[in-house]
Amino acid sequence: MIFREEDEGGFTVLVPDLSGCITFGETMEEATEMAKEAIELYFESLQAHGEKQKKFRTDW
Repeated sequence: MIFREEDEGGFTVLVPDLSGCITFGETMEEATEMAKEAIELYFESLQAHGEKQKKFRTDW
């Protein structure tokens, strides 16, 4: 995960291994929780659409 502090406040989180998986949080803690949720939803969407899940690091 890549955390980017925004000039206007808060943090954008990018998950490079998952195309289009991007989220935002007002604090670093909130951004981390939002990223975890975004990753879970990403995989749920893959499963719902019958797409293959790729291996993904979870040691963050």
